[in-house]
Amino acid sequence: MRSMTGFGAASIAREGRTLRAEVRAVNHRFLQLKLRVPSEFGYLEPELEKLVRARVERGSLSLSVHATGSGGARTPHVDFAAAARMREQLERLARENGLEPKLDLATLVGLPGVLSGEVDEAELEREGQDVVAAVGQAIDDFEEMRAREGVAMAKDLARSADAIAEVAARIAVRVPQVVAEQHAALKQRVAELLAERPAPSDADLAREVALIADRSDVAEELARLESHIGQLRHLLEKDGPVGRQLDFLVQEFLREANTIGSKAGDAAVAHLVVELKTWIERLREQVQNVE
Repeated sequence: MRSMTGFGAASIAREGRTLRAEVRAVNHRFLQLKLRVPSEFGYLEPELEKLVRARVERGSLSLSVHATGSGGARTPHVDFAAAARMREQLERLARENGLEPKLDLATLVGLPGVLSGEVDEAELEREGQDVVAAVGQAIDDFEEMRAREGVAMAKDLARSADAIAEVAARIAVRVPQVVAEQHAALKQRVAELLAERPAPSDADLAREVALIADRSDVAEELARLESHIGQLRHLLEKDGPVGRQLDFLVQEFLREANTIGSKAGDAAVAHLVVELKTWIERLREQVQNVE
């Protein structure tokens, strides 16, 4: 089990050039991917996206690559003719407007077309390989963090499952008592209403008690709840993404709890159902973090 949230980073430095990749993710129902890479590595975006999608199933994930230092992929080139033309035009502009020409080297180099870079394709390809390697290492770091969080989450989910099973067991004990109490209450009420009139036959009372028991019977719901708990424990031990399966399973937990609450007709069971739903809601919140 892995958490959807996490952070990972890695850097590769070579010949005065440092390439750093960072991966971070938060919860999201599906995989939402955002890539930010320097323009010279834009051609790598499909490959980087494929790399992420092969490793990550869900989450809002941001992958960024930063390049610092001067690499060998671009060789600076000064266009001296363009610089001379720019200087001449700017000096003429200043004279015609009665201004004193003031043009330093930094300003001149920064003018369009004066300074450019010639691309060394072989060097650029090597740097691209470094980018892919750094992203792979960052994802490794990211996955390690998510796995550590996943271990803690699995333990917490197991504790919630234990609590749900314990409350369900208390409901199972209480329901037969409810039927017995309602049987006794029915007999007493019938006796009070009929006073000295002939009492109904035991068969009639038994039929009414059977109807009460049928309306209050939650054995099927408790059995399904027990089955869901077993499925939950199985998913906690399963390798790979299980978040979507857990999402569906929690909905089934809640469905059974609601049905039990509507059938019970007893204050004590109603209180237990509230406790049951509280644990299920905690389970639902925890599951939102699972990939």
